[in-house]
Amino acid sequence: MDTAELLALYERMVLIRRTEKAAHDLFLQGLVKGTTHLAAGHEAIAVGASAALREDDYVFATYRGHHHAMARGATPEECLAELMQRATGLCRAKGGSMHLTKAASNMLGSYAIVGAHLPMAVGAAWSARLRGTRQLAVAFFGDGATNIGAFHEALNLAAVWKLPVLFVCENNLYMEYTPIADVTAVARPAADRAPAYGIPGEVVDGNDVVAVSEAVARLARRARAGEGPAVLEAETYRHFGHSRSDPATYRPAEEVERWLKHDPLDIARGRLVEAGVPEPTVTAADDRARTVVAQAVDAAKDAPPPDPREAFTDVWADGGAAWRT
Repeated sequence: MDTAELLALYERMVLIRRTEKAAHDLFLQGLVKGTTHLAAGHEAIAVGASAALREDDYVFATYRGHHHAMARGATPEECLAELMQRATGLCRAKGGSMHLTKAASNMLGSYAIVGAHLPMAVGAAWSARLRGTRQLAVAFFGDGATNIGAFHEALNLAAVWKLPVLFVCENNLYMEYTPIADVTAVARPAADRAPAYGIPGEVVDGNDVVAVSEAVARLARRARAGEGPAVLEAETYRHFGHSRSDPATYRPAEEVERWLKHDPLDIARGRLVEAGVPEPTVTAADDRARTVVAQAVDAAKDAPPPDPREAFTDVWADGGAAWRT
């Protein structure tokens, strides 16, 4: 990866981090209703994976999916407006924080039902196989989903049919509030189970955007060549609790401190410095991201609420709302 590409990935991660910080602040101001599940700390997984994918590849995410929507092209303004129930939101105020979707970029949704989207990714991969497009489907999920039946069903069927699908586990050590290690028989909840279905299972530093990009690129080439699915377990850590209502006091202070020192932004910035990129150049990327997000906040605040009539659009493929028998 050359320095120009790495700098672009760094700036994208900073943009995501600042957008989520804005979402946090807007929630405290009462402008974001309901809850939010912030992905601060997970940015390198979404950005690194997206850098290794084609634009027409399919992406499926969880309710902690702000970073995936933005990695696939959603803007800070679209995301913040969606969280604030504005007409200019990514889903025109129909999805909110937990269901960010950008179908035009094949980011086919964020799903609140744990593990539900894994079989959907298998279906998308099957569609690509039938159409001969060499597209890849990628399902991102948390460590807790590895104990859900849909995880095993999806891996099994993908392996049987040797489908072009990649399963990426964002292992942040906690399934909501419970340590995944306390309730799982294997040390690597995703990667250690892959061999049971005859497919590769790898582990990567999920906070290193370069390592993630290289791993996804390698597994994507394998899948496109007809060699079937793979599981990639990306080790990471969320900087906040499970959701806005969770202070995360169950996490040991020394564990939090250790992981905060392994911040994906710091790792990428360190790589840039080592590669000889001048500090002012990196700082300029930070400044650009800050400006974009500040403008996005203002635009989202000024945007109008959705038209109630919009509630009955997008129900059917033709955009209509007529009852079908």
